[in-house]
Order: sequence, then C-alpha cells, then structure tokens
Amino acid sequence: MPSLIYNWLMNKLYHYLLCPHSRKCRLMLGEIKIEYAPHEIRPVWNYGGARDAEFLRLNPSGEVPVLVLANKGVVAGHYALTEWIIENDKAHICMPDNHIERAEVRRLVAWFDTKFMREVGVPITDEKINNRLMGKNAVPNMEIVRQGLANLGHHLSYLQYLLAQRDWLAGAHYTLADMAAAAPLSCLDYTGDVAWKSYPLVREWYARIKSRPSFRPLLADYIAGFRPTSHYADLDF
Repeated sequence: MPSLIYNWLMNKLYHYLLCPHSRKCRLMLGEIKIEYAPHEIRPVWNYGGARDAEFLRLNPSGEVPVLVLANKGVVAGHYALTEWIIENDKAHICMPDNHIERAEVRRLVAWFDTKFMREVGVPITDEKINNRLMGKNAVPNMEIVRQGLANLGHHLSYLQYLLAQRDWLAGAHYTLADMAAAAPLSCLDYTGDVAWKSYPLVREWYARIKSRPSFRPLLADYIAGFRPTSHYADLDF
C-alpha cells in the first residue's frame, strides 16, 4: 500500500471508487471547484482493507471518504464532509436558500444515503464486486442480486414519478439531492444493472448529470478485473 504521508501542498481525498458516499462527495467537490489529489483506499466496512495506522489516525472508523486539507485540517466521513462542502459552497449549488426546499433536499439525500444503499446498492454491488475483491465469495449470490434489482425497480419508479413533476429531483434546480442519487446509480451503471430505457425521465435526468464536468472523473474510474459496461462512459446511452 502506498505511503499515506501527506506533503500538505494540496487537499487530498481518500476514497474508494465504487463507494457511493465517496462519489457523492467527489461530485460535490467538483461542483464547487475545490481541487484535491485523489487516493484510493479500501474501506474497513467492506473488506477490512483500510487498517493502516496512519489512515486510522485520520478516521478511526476506517471509513471513506476522508478529506485531508492543505491547511492540515481533516474532514472524516461522508456526513461531515457533505456538511463541510455545503458550508464552503458560496454559490449555493448544493443547497437552495429556501428552508423548505433545503428540507426536501435533505429528505432525498437521506433516502439515497441510507434506504437506497440498504435495499439496492449494498445487495448488488457487494455481491457482484466487493465480496469478490474481499475474497469472500467467488460467485455472486444471485438471489440477493435479484432482490436488489427488484428493489431498484421500485426506486427508479419513484424517481420517474418525481421527475414527471420537477426539473430536478428536489425542484427547479440541480442540488445535492441529484448528486446523492446519481452517485449510487453510477455504481450500478458500472455493472450494467440499470434498465434506463424503461425509465425515460430518469435516463434523461442522469444524462444531464453525466455530462457535467464534475462527473468526468467518475467516468474514468476502473476497478481492476471488473470492466464497466460498454455504455458506462458514453454520454449518449
């Protein structure tokens, strides 16, 4: 594992490529144009990988993402990092000004950070990729994958419902709600598990997010031994 010694010349983000929480924060940092040097690390909650003593000093939970700031501050965990980014979002891209609209953004962020991850993201991504990287299962448990895919259909139907009434998930403007939803969906798109053609409004919404400059680093992600689906980096999918 590469040394975690940091030279303090710029911000450094510890993340895992198929961690939706890391991807959400990467999108947020890209949107408000905070630069950082990426460093991939396997999180404890999936594989027992991030047990390096230096990393555990940054975040004792061993979880990603962790942003080490050039001014020697550390922001550990996606909840803290999300709030830190919002506080540094001078253009209010992530959060609207209206308190009712902010409440709706937070409702949807919680939906995707917890409910979607529990019902869809973990069952599919863990079985297809993470457990195999961990050496836990060489072959995915397809019953778990099928249940995750069934749950995915319910979530996509809900997104379709929201987008039939709104320009973006939380209302008239692109916000953190869209980033929080696009992050786990991008992981499922990597493995080719999203039936985009069955949900045209969701597909059009995701295409708009996919074309944003903040999304380009995600399209370059590659997990060794797991090739992304053919349309993963295609803006016209």
